[in-house]
Amino acid sequence: MSALPSQPPTSVAAVGADLLAAAVADQAVPVERVAWQPPMEGTAADLAAVAADPRRGAANALALSRMLDVQASLVAVAPAAEVLGLQRGEFLHAGPPLEWARASGPMRGALMGAAAFEGLVDDPDDAVALFEAGDAVSLEPCHHRSAVGPMAGVVSPSMWMFVLEDPATGRRTFCSLNEGLGKVLRYGAYSPDVLARLGWMRDVLGPLLAEAVEAAGPVDVTAILGQMLQMGDEAHNRNRAGTLMLLRDLGPSLVRSARAADDVAEAFAFVGGNDHFFLNLAMPACKLSLDAGRDIAGSTMVVAMARNGTDFGIQVSGTGDEWFTGPALLADGLYLGDFGPDDANPDIGDSAITETAGLGGFAMATAPAIVRFVGGTVPDALATSRRMREITLGENPRWPIPVLDFQGTPTGIDVSAVCRTGILPQINTGMAGKRAGVGQVGAGLVTPPASIFPAALAALAGRARAAS
Repeated sequence: MSALPSQPPTSVAAVGADLLAAAVADQAVPVERVAWQPPMEGTAADLAAVAADPRRGAANALALSRMLDVQASLVAVAPAAEVLGLQRGEFLHAGPPLEWARASGPMRGALMGAAAFEGLVDDPDDAVALFEAGDAVSLEPCHHRSAVGPMAGVVSPSMWMFVLEDPATGRRTFCSLNEGLGKVLRYGAYSPDVLARLGWMRDVLGPLLAEAVEAAGPVDVTAILGQMLQMGDEAHNRNRAGTLMLLRDLGPSLVRSARAADDVAEAFAFVGGNDHFFLNLAMPACKLSLDAGRDIAGSTMVVAMARNGTDFGIQVSGTGDEWFTGPALLADGLYLGDFGPDDANPDIGDSAITETAGLGGFAMATAPAIVRFVGGTVPDALATSRRMREITLGENPRWPIPVLDFQGTPTGIDVSAVCRTGILPQINTGMAGKRAGVGQVGAGLVTPPASIFPAALAALAGRARAAS
């Protein structure tokens, strides 16, 4: 038996129950309490297999570095038919693959409105039979065409898209233009005023922005993201500074446009009055970065989190295009007007791509004012950004958090870290009404369903075993 140490410990790390820590502290020994819990149930063997994979360290370092090296620039605005090749009757949607029979109320509402917008039906309600038959229409995830869409994320051929490009690689991603808040198509609303707004965006706003971007030259979206985090935005549910900086960059070209002055003034008023307009640039910028980290054997980094209102799905660098899905959860947050939890649909939208890249819920410490929109407290916001560091591979130095001594936002969600700690990614989200046509009912906080991470881990472990 070895002798007891002659000198008492200078400090003690305590894990688990607080009783031992309190007893040691009573003896005037400094105690550091360490938050710890067992890994997710049933993941021990897969965690061991992934941890033993000799490829993992280098693969994750490569995935993270490729992601951080991307520079996202807005290079064009153009119709979806032109840049995505969408044909009449083809629709994109948010989240993993989905059939009409399983579509939620807001997803159905958005598809119905888009069908009327494209002239496939005269009345949105008539589109139900069209989608039920399915022979004249098709549904496909935005992610499958290098695109992302907020909330329902429905894209049809006539809608105009932001086109973002990484100049070093030429890789591109896409996102529709933001309609604003409330009763809008992406929240499942399809009333005549919603369709009229979409028509104005197609006929006036889209062409105006296209001319402005062409005249101004590429807009450095990555740089704007870095600046807006210093100005109180988190680039998911708060985009006020980003929107105004976009207007700053495009404003001179808009003013010089040969189009009618009233159209230019209306465009200024619409963009300037829509604090979320920049979200539809932040999303494809994040996707552009994350796509660079895809398809690296042995990497456990999450490259997409997306929801369609029915399912929540993730994709992982080391498992290619495979989706790991579970039921989308209901957000916990604040409601508009007389709406309440019974009115809300489960989580929906591709906008969780911002959290996947280290923004949104991961950057809540940059935007303490966000708690007034999604709930919680300022200390909660700070604690969330700190907690997300425990499940990520590194930080993004381009996106520093002032209140945390300018540390970069936690970046690169690690499937194995999620399973090992039980900590789930935090997402800031809007809430759509569960009935088609209602629109937005609130905003709040949500996490993915826990089951999808052990499923992804099992697939990674299987590949690790096969490679050994």
